[in-house]
Amino acid sequence: MRSLLPDTTRRRGRGIHFFSLIVLGAVFAGFPGVGPGAVPLAAQSAGTDYPRAPREFRGVWVTTLKNLDWPSRPGLSAERQREELVAILDRAVELNLNAVILQVRSMGEALYASENAPWSHFLSGEMGRPPGPAYDPLEFAIQEARRRGLELHAWLNPYRVHHEIGTDEVSSGHISRTHPQLVRRYGSLLWLDPSEPEVRRHILAVVREIVRNYDVDGIHIDDYFYPWPQAGRPFPDDANWERYRRGGGDLSRADWRRRHVNELIHGLYAEVKRENPRVKVGVSPFGIWRPNHPAGITGSDQYEMLYADPRLWLRRGWLDYIAPQLYWSTAQEQQSFPRLLAWWHAQNTRDRHVWPGLATWKVTEADWSANEIVNQIETARRQGGTAGHIHFRHTWLHENRAEIATTLRSRAYPSPALVPASPWLGDEAPARPKARLGEGASEAERVVRFESPETDEVRLWALYTRHRDGWHFRQILPAYRRHTGAVRIPAAERGVSHVAITAVDRLGNESDPAVVRVR
Repeated sequence: MRSLLPDTTRRRGRGIHFFSLIVLGAVFAGFPGVGPGAVPLAAQSAGTDYPRAPREFRGVWVTTLKNLDWPSRPGLSAERQREELVAILDRAVELNLNAVILQVRSMGEALYASENAPWSHFLSGEMGRPPGPAYDPLEFAIQEARRRGLELHAWLNPYRVHHEIGTDEVSSGHISRTHPQLVRRYGSLLWLDPSEPEVRRHILAVVREIVRNYDVDGIHIDDYFYPWPQAGRPFPDDANWERYRRGGGDLSRADWRRRHVNELIHGLYAEVKRENPRVKVGVSPFGIWRPNHPAGITGSDQYEMLYADPRLWLRRGWLDYIAPQLYWSTAQEQQSFPRLLAWWHAQNTRDRHVWPGLATWKVTEADWSANEIVNQIETARRQGGTAGHIHFRHTWLHENRAEIATTLRSRAYPSPALVPASPWLGDEAPARPKARLGEGASEAERVVRFESPETDEVRLWALYTRHRDGWHFRQILPAYRRHTGAVRIPAAERGVSHVAITAVDRLGNESDPAVVRVR
């Protein structure tokens, strides 16, 4: 199979200074006016064969539950927490990822300033106590992700209230104390009861607060809806079920439970779009919808066990992306990665994004290697309409376990990529940037300076160069809080005749190019 990326984009190297041409010197330095040299591409003798940047969602889940990925342990100083988070984001850039999905609410406590939940004990070691000196981890993560050109999605679990009863002191602001009538004990965990109407209103208030107060790129929920059943111990919603039956309800108990979850997903999507239509909504459900879908697939039945129907949500357009957790190998027949991916794609009748979750943590198992993850990425690239994937979890990439990071960087991600556009959320491209050629630090060096008239819309710049053999995609640069930029063309880069710059907005829409002749 041919790689997603054209051969002309492949180079050796690591990190953001990946291409010899793009040397970040006076980047984001303003310039007065725009001189000659910036003309539409079609008017250039260089031709019109310029390529668009490759498109692929390359995400990674960063788990805060039990301090699995971040912070490394509770009670770290705020400075150390920030250092660790910056290292996570830097690693994502180094590996040419473009999105981080940060778990900000794994249960009824928050890793951000919230009026709906106490501060998480995974930060300070004590529920309700903020990190010190005081800072807001979600606000900091968004700001630092923007600086690096990364998307930041806020990942939350809607129903789980407390992970293990008795492991720490529950603070007075925890929902199990403020609204105990909404909470059910099931095994060693506490859960919100989906059949309580007030629970749905509470969860929507949680999501509304995040979208209203934080400039996140996405709201993301995982595969925990009703909890996985425990043998001989049904979920304790008997009182509400009997009330429903006495009121004349005629649904089966399973359909009744599914209706509650469906109403939450539908309401969540509508709530996010009311607050900010450009924020994406994504769900990462268990990878098997139902056994025998497709034929021959075996495994747990989330439809009957979790009362989750992600196929319905995808078909109704209540999601912008779905990331089924396909945590099985390409060679495994009864839970076949390729066949399950093809099945999920076939359900995508509204052309939303399908970005499978990859079991990157399995590369340390005896029967998995980094090659398996690369094979799954290549399988996804062959599957039409599946331009993306998400790694679980970040620690494996950060620590390069079993050479997974090295393998991904050299084989799967030799070049950066833009996140695929979401045209149903808006397809108007930014205005063409303006650009001009100027002198550099030496007589032989040239500098291309550029700016966009749309100061609030531009998130990224995409850069292209023309050589004798045609146009090459070269680099993506963040446009964090700036609408101007510059790149230096060293004298040693003799083969470049033109530079093209495009502006990219938060939905992935790319402008027409501004083209400058440099040789």
